[in-house]
Amino acid sequence: MKFGGFYEHQLPRPWKGESEHKLLKNALEQVELSDKGGYDYIWATEHHFLEEYAHSSAPEVFLAACSQRTKNVRIGHGIVHMPPFINHPARVAERIATLDLVSDGRVEFGAGAGASETELGGFHVPQDEKKDMMIEGFRTAIRMLVENPFTGIEGKYVKMASRNVVPKPLQKPHPPLWMACSRRESILQAARLGVGALTFSFVGPEQARQWVQDYYRTLEEECVPIGYAINPQVAITCPFLCDRDAKRMEHVGMENYGFFMYGLGHYAFFGEHEPGLTDIWDEFKNRPKKFESPDGVLQDAVGTPEMLRERLREFEDVGIDQVVCLSQAGKIPHELLCSSIELFTKDVLPEFKERDLKRGGEKAREVERLSEKVMARKQSEPERAKTVIRAAGHH
Repeated sequence: MKFGGFYEHQLPRPWKGESEHKLLKNALEQVELSDKGGYDYIWATEHHFLEEYAHSSAPEVFLAACSQRTKNVRIGHGIVHMPPFINHPARVAERIATLDLVSDGRVEFGAGAGASETELGGFHVPQDEKKDMMIEGFRTAIRMLVENPFTGIEGKYVKMASRNVVPKPLQKPHPPLWMACSRRESILQAARLGVGALTFSFVGPEQARQWVQDYYRTLEEECVPIGYAINPQVAITCPFLCDRDAKRMEHVGMENYGFFMYGLGHYAFFGEHEPGLTDIWDEFKNRPKKFESPDGVLQDAVGTPEMLRERLREFEDVGIDQVVCLSQAGKIPHELLCSSIELFTKDVLPEFKERDLKRGGEKAREVERLSEKVMARKQSEPERAKTVIRAAGHH
């Protein structure tokens, strides 16, 4: 099982003039520590207009900076908003390819549709069409990364004549593909498309076991790949913090990951947001009891090294391929985030890396078996592109 760090760049009010500058600089320091400590991935997501909850509107820029301050971690662009009204697929393909080049072939390409009306409404993306828009945009961007030249499209949402979209990525046929998932249905969709499932629901090991089984069964039996290579993986996101003081972890975790969930609810469900004025942190601190998280809901990976080791072994045992560590949230101090990374990578991570290394060959053989089986079903793309793929490997 591998590990990734995850950034949404939360910034609760009140803000000062240098708050956002400090937030990003601190995140880069944390990323550098993660790389040196042995993390496998760094993920950054894309959000727009979500004050306090996510100041991560240009993750490709942040990730480009990460690529120059790290040597080993995979650079996870997870996710890119793929409805073409938000990001035209040609612009996505150009950015992904450039990021892959400057990172020496370390990019992972994750797609999503966006969720809240605050985001989607800003770009006139209808809720009932966002998934279809995402799939068309994602499929088109993938073709642009591979076809030389791109042969054009007359789609429902994307219309473009033939152009050669340059540069091309270093990884061939393209960087590993992922899709954001929040429910079982979207996990199965990822499996049918042959992409990794990047899940953002905080679930326990038993539910995760069922998701893993459903994903791999569906991929083997029903997958028609959207790309030119498959990426069979299930990654699960957890609130994640490590310290030797269990009581401190309980307090810090409940407050700050409680804010994470409250902010999500504010934008997705119950909030009445006035741009530039609403103070979500203040509302969270003074929230009615009905908006409080049940005890323990967000404690899956927050605690002492011993507690984390036990919980992570459970995820490892049910077949999760990657745990994505949601650490930066609320007002957790930068110093605590750094010490958490250092303690986890020193006291917990080595045994997981050792087991992951031993199982690497087995996983590679399984990916090869699945790839041979499902790539034969891919019939819809131009023959020229399929020829390119048959001759190319996948990182």
